[in-house]
Amino acid sequence: MNASEIFRGKPFGLGGVPFGNEFAYVSDEDAYATIKAAWEAGVRYYDTSPWYGLGLAERRLGTFLHKQTRSEYVLSSKVGKLLTASRDNNAKEYFPFTPSPNNLRYDYTADGVKRSIEDSLQRLGVDALDVVFVHDLSPDNPWLPGPWEEQFEIARKGAFPALGKLRDEGVIKGWGLGVNSPEPILKLMEVADANVCLLARQYSLIDHEKALHQVFPKARERGMMFVVGSSLNAGFISGSARFNYGKDNYKIPAEAIAKRERLRAIAARHGVDLRTAALQFSSAPDVAAALVVGCANHHQVLADYTSLATRIPQEFWSDFRSEGLIENDAPVPS
Repeated sequence: MNASEIFRGKPFGLGGVPFGNEFAYVSDEDAYATIKAAWEAGVRYYDTSPWYGLGLAERRLGTFLHKQTRSEYVLSSKVGKLLTASRDNNAKEYFPFTPSPNNLRYDYTADGVKRSIEDSLQRLGVDALDVVFVHDLSPDNPWLPGPWEEQFEIARKGAFPALGKLRDEGVIKGWGLGVNSPEPILKLMEVADANVCLLARQYSLIDHEKALHQVFPKARERGMMFVVGSSLNAGFISGSARFNYGKDNYKIPAEAIAKRERLRAIAARHGVDLRTAALQFSSAPDVAAALVVGCANHHQVLADYTSLATRIPQEFWSDFRSEGLIENDAPVPS
C-alpha cells in the first residue's frame, strides 16, 4: 500500500514525545486534554513509541484512543526497544520525569519485533497498528548496545523481514525506520522493501539539504514516502531553548541560532508566524505523506493544526530563496 493511501488525507499527526515527559513533567490531565483537543480539532493520525517515557506515552494515548472507532484514525508506534517491569528499573536514566516502572532492552530480532508490537497493543488498548517504525537504529544513538552497523545487520536479518511479512499478510499497512539521520534510511532502501520512514529532524527550515538531495531522489525511485518529524527542530524554530532533542548542557550550534534570527527577520517583515512557515515547509515535498508534531498542551496542538491551513504569500518564500535560507529547488506550498 502506498503511504499516501495509509494516511488517507491525514497530513497532520500528533507526536507522543511530550506525553512521555521527555523534556518536562506533563500531568495526566494535561496530556489527556491535549489528545482530546487534537481529536476535536480533526487530527486523525497519532504516533507514539515504547521509548517515550518507557511506556508512559503509549498508556496515555491509549487511554483516549481505545474508546474511539479504530477505523477512524491512523496509529503508528515503534519497535527495537523492549520494556520489562522491575522495582529496580532504569527508566529515570533516560527520562528523569517519568514514573515508568520499566527497564529498557534493545532487540532488533524478529522475535523482538513481534513481542514489541504485542506489548504496544496492550499498553495502547487497541487491536492493531497501521505503521511500525524500527526505532533509533542510527549513528546518533548513544545507547545502542553496539555499533549501529552491527545492530542494523541484526535488523536486516530479523526485524525487516518480520515486518515485511506482517505487511504482506495485512497485519500492518506500512513499515520503515524512525531515525534522526539519513545514513540508515539510505542503507535500508538498498536491502529491504520498506514503504514509509519517519524522517526526524532532517527536513526543516534549519537543515534540509541532505534529505532534499540525497534521500528524496532515491525514495522516489523506490516508491518510499515519509512521515516528517521534528520540523521545528524539537521546538527550536518556535523559540525553545532546546535544539534537536538536546538535553541538559547541550550547546546549540551558533549557526543554527544565526539562521533562526535571519528567518525571524523575514517572517516579521511579511507578518508571517515562523512556526507556521516551518510546518508548511516540511510538509511540502511530494514524498511527505504526513507531518508529525509533538505538542505539550492543547494550545500548541490547536496552533500547530491551524498553521497548516494558514495562507502564506509566495513573496515570502521568494525572499527565503533569495537570502539563501532554503535550497533553490526546495518545494514550498503553492
